[in-house]
Amino acid sequence: MMTKQIIIGCDHGGFVLKGQLIKHLQERGFDVCDIGTYSADSCNYPEIADTLCKRIQSGEFERGILVCGTGIGMSIAANKHSGIRAAACENTFSARMTRMHNDANVLCLGERVVGAGLACDMVDLFTDTDFEGGRHNVRVGMLNDLDK
Repeated sequence: MMTKQIIIGCDHGGFVLKGQLIKHLQERGFDVCDIGTYSADSCNYPEIADTLCKRIQSGEFERGILVCGTGIGMSIAANKHSGIRAAACENTFSARMTRMHNDANVLCLGERVVGAGLACDMVDLFTDTDFEGGRHNVRVGMLNDLDK
């Protein structure tokens, strides 16, 4: 399992779910860094994704969570950053497999797509599942090469 530290951000479409996830993570003993947004007022998701990804790229955090209405916009924005492997997930199988096979370091969730209970289960799998390595190392290496 990773360090009990995680960074989380959202746009206005993910504001409520982000709050629920922070509470859940803190109850599990995580130190949660909340980079906003801090209200349901409209904002630009690429700015939030950029802030979170830069802090992962710097090595300050191993993994992060981004929440918007669908998870899709955040995943597109996050994947523009070198070394970021962001996955928009809507089920527990995908949340577990993206860690095991893709070594994803950012989980993207959609408040308008998944409920809080399912989202918390996906976050648990994302934080508790290790990268399987082995044959997947080659593929993750190929993904990293695409950044160049």
